[in-house]
Amino acid sequence: MRITALIVAAGRGTRAGGDLPKQWQFLAGRPVLAHTLAAFQTHPQIDHVHLVLHEDDFDRAEGLESITLSKGGATRDVSVRAGLEDLTETPPDLVLIHDVARPLVSADLITRVIEALSDYKAAAPALAVTDALWRGENSKVLGTQDRAGLYRAQTPQGFRFADILAAHRSHTGPAADDVEVARKAGIDVAIVEGDEANFKITHPGDFARAEAMLEPKMDIRTGSGFDVHAFRTGEEPGDHVVLCGVSVPHDAGLLGHSDADVGMHALTDAIYGALAEGDIGQHFPPSDPQWKGAASEIFLAHAAQLARTRGFQISNVDVTLICEEPKIGPHTLAMRQELSRIMGLGSDRISVKATTSERLGFTGRKEGIAAQAVATLVRT
Repeated sequence: MRITALIVAAGRGTRAGGDLPKQWQFLAGRPVLAHTLAAFQTHPQIDHVHLVLHEDDFDRAEGLESITLSKGGATRDVSVRAGLEDLTETPPDLVLIHDVARPLVSADLITRVIEALSDYKAAAPALAVTDALWRGENSKVLGTQDRAGLYRAQTPQGFRFADILAAHRSHTGPAADDVEVARKAGIDVAIVEGDEANFKITHPGDFARAEAMLEPKMDIRTGSGFDVHAFRTGEEPGDHVVLCGVSVPHDAGLLGHSDADVGMHALTDAIYGALAEGDIGQHFPPSDPQWKGAASEIFLAHAAQLARTRGFQISNVDVTLICEEPKIGPHTLAMRQELSRIMGLGSDRISVKATTSERLGFTGRKEGIAAQAVATLVRT
């Protein structure tokens, strides 16, 4: 199944103002046309993009890649017909015809149209009219219009290629859109759910509206981590444990390839988890001798830097240490300060607390310490 997107961009768009046709005016640092093309070029089901341009704009299109071009006409239906005729050399099975001035078309909307074409010969997105409708003249309301069954039409409008080509070849006179051409040829058109963001840039104020919609959305990620380390036994059990970067006196240390900082390991894994970056073992394999006895702040600092590299800020973290002993409470302030130093995060965004397991399980039997952590990352 070969699917082509036919982008109609031959109009002059004078109502939008500016020195250039609206499709060539800049929106969030790129021409409107570039946003529209990208929406289809990056869609996994679109095999080819074909652009219909005004003859005066062909020079502007020299830098565009992976598209083919047609010369448009004086009206929209003439431009679409020109594009369809040029596609007959390598005809697609389906064609999606889209207005270049709708740069915010989403991948989901494109997919909905394509899926509808499995059951119908034609499909187009639309939004039901919900506002009251007036009839007016000379800036006065003359009456109301029933809005039942009324829709606001959008594009892309999808068709089986052979059907819409035949419909345009038999069509005479202007048409509001390709749905009108199809219906005049006796083709039923299915309505799929439209999208409020998929509006058509028409007036100067529409650019600001589109810019606002293109602003990066806040991305919030939450990750969790869990780790366990057993206490050392034998002739040299040790005299302290390292927890969240702080040495805490105890009659046995913790077993581990590195310094066995169970709290910092859980926190590091929480940050990796929020980034979908696996765990400590993937970044610092225990099979690698260079990490034997390593300070766990190396791991945490790496995770924090990786988050920053991805454009995230660590919003807050919460670490819970689970053990019967040693006593954690007297050391939590120092632990928060140490984690703050390593991550470059205010200590008011770091929580370290402790609990027991009510003498149940391995921690209750004082065989080791467990830790769980949660990290929240934010990208704006």
